[in-house]
Amino acid sequence: MFGNMEFKYPSNIWFALLAVVAMVFFALAIAKKDKIMAMLHMGNKQRFKALRAVMLGLGLCLMTVALMGPQVFSGYAEVSKSGLDIYLLIDTSKSMLATDISPDRMTVAKKIGADLLDQLAGDRIGFIPFASEAYIQMPLTDDYQLARMFLDVMDTEMIGGGGTNLAAAIKLAADSFDRTAEADKVILILSDGEDHDEASLKAAKAIKDDNVRIYTVGIGTEKGGLVPIYNYAGDTVIDYMKDESGNPVTSRLMTATLKQLAEEGNGAYYQTSQQSKEIPALLSELSALKNDTYAAEQIKRYRPLYQYFLGPGLLVFLLAWLWPERRIS
Repeated sequence: MFGNMEFKYPSNIWFALLAVVAMVFFALAIAKKDKIMAMLHMGNKQRFKALRAVMLGLGLCLMTVALMGPQVFSGYAEVSKSGLDIYLLIDTSKSMLATDISPDRMTVAKKIGADLLDQLAGDRIGFIPFASEAYIQMPLTDDYQLARMFLDVMDTEMIGGGGTNLAAAIKLAADSFDRTAEADKVILILSDGEDHDEASLKAAKAIKDDNVRIYTVGIGTEKGGLVPIYNYAGDTVIDYMKDESGNPVTSRLMTATLKQLAEEGNGAYYQTSQQSKEIPALLSELSALKNDTYAAEQIKRYRPLYQYFLGPGLLVFLLAWLWPERRIS
């Protein structure tokens, strides 16, 4: 049973130091007790003193081995992964700095992305930021920890230039999907809908027959808000974006365009909120789509053995600790 044993947590061997320290304190306590008894001229010859010390040490050692997670290889198991392929298209144009929704549209969009990652299970997700241009920041992956790292660094400085080229982002996402996969493919757009022209609607129509669905989430309010300009450090507002006449620009959520995109893409439109109430509804919609098995891998299976060390270790330690002292005066 123990011939091919290995340890899941080998670093826990440092707990053996506690066993050594405990044995040292135990030995010092015995020596001090013997000294005090000798000074009081009281007989203190204890039987089984050495055996008791050995049992205490053995018990601690066995419990240390249990903490190291002993296990033995028991074979292989095949694990299949299935889910949707989702490209998250996030608007990184300057209008996403508007504060009509607190703290600003960009932060809210990233929070929606983070909330989505928290709820995904098996689905692959990729990121495409877009402004005047679009590029794949992160290809499709089911490594959600990696995805969070890419999402954290996303901001409105990633792509220079003005305008919003959503059509390029939609085409890039559609071209990047695995065409051999049978599952529904999802393009999820987080944007305020500004500066989206007919080109984005044409891009949505062009992929209508490719088993790709487009969902949109409107970020902002129809009342709108000013677009701040920050200093070089990015922590102080030094001005607000102005038009050619020098008047402050009010950026507004353009729901009509986003709804049209969702309609063309056989998806749905959702309005953002401070409480991210749109996420459960969106996930419910996605759960009804067709999944596909995209990966299968063999993983090693192990049978835990810690119980064979923990039980005897506790028993031996308690027996030694509770062993009655037998003095011969």
